[in-house]
Amino acid sequence: MAFTLRQIQYFVAVAEQGSVTRAAQNLSISQSSVTEALKELETDLGVELFERHPRGLTITHNGHQFLRHATKILASVSDARTSFSGQQSALSGTLNIGVTSLVAGYVLSDLLARYRRACPGIEVSAIEDNGGYLEHLLVGGELDVAVMVISNLRDRMALQAEILETSPYRLWLPMGHPLVSADIISVADIAREPLIMLTVDEIEENTGKLLSALGARPHVAFRTRSVEAVRSLVATGAGVALLPDLVYRPWSLEGDRIESRDVSGSLPVVQVGMVWRKGSSLPQAARDFVGIAESMRSGRIR
Repeated sequence: MAFTLRQIQYFVAVAEQGSVTRAAQNLSISQSSVTEALKELETDLGVELFERHPRGLTITHNGHQFLRHATKILASVSDARTSFSGQQSALSGTLNIGVTSLVAGYVLSDLLARYRRACPGIEVSAIEDNGGYLEHLLVGGELDVAVMVISNLRDRMALQAEILETSPYRLWLPMGHPLVSADIISVADIAREPLIMLTVDEIEENTGKLLSALGARPHVAFRTRSVEAVRSLVATGAGVALLPDLVYRPWSLEGDRIESRDVSGSLPVVQVGMVWRKGSSLPQAARDFVGIAESMRSGRIR
């Protein structure tokens, strides 16, 4: 039996919420319907998408891989429906958006491509900067909406945020590293390794806090703002990296293999989302942008 769009929608909802209960509430359906859909999907794919435990669900590595495909499938179906719905109007105007460095290359490109297809008459102006400055621009009305890491959003009183993607931390290793074949990797294991630290979007701060809270003092071998530099350094054996799965790719620019492994314990997640000023009347161009992003996130087919 082939999987269905509905099963994919339920899977994406559970992956984002981390809970069958919350996903069912958001979808306004019963928990049993969600649970059954997940079981059927796993049976069809032949892999476990979630690891079940008393506290709820944890998405597996296979689950993360399928999540990328699932969101693309739902977004493509939404695009197909939109092309026949008459929504490609002659609407004109401007859209001012902000984006943080980590998000620019991994979330924004696909979102902007879909927006431009749906709203070809809108002139898009984008600025890339750190989260604190983008919050300042949003509160001041200089940006309509920002796509950014919202895990550490500062001004939650003045800003509205909606999650687009949730990404857990995983360990990056070079091929042949002893930890690649380990059954369980602990934070203590990581603390003994030279660490390549990414210094964008509060990743360094989050990683440091995580290791400190678990009693591990990392040996930081290199700090960089470049994800590609992290890939190259890890792949050539200069160190390991603890980074959100959002930015993982299995190859460096030089063509060297990078392995990714789960780490035991409670690791943080990075939440990427849309942010706009609370109480503000978003222009139509911004509302359309938010709507397209929501359809990509939740798989609501329009």
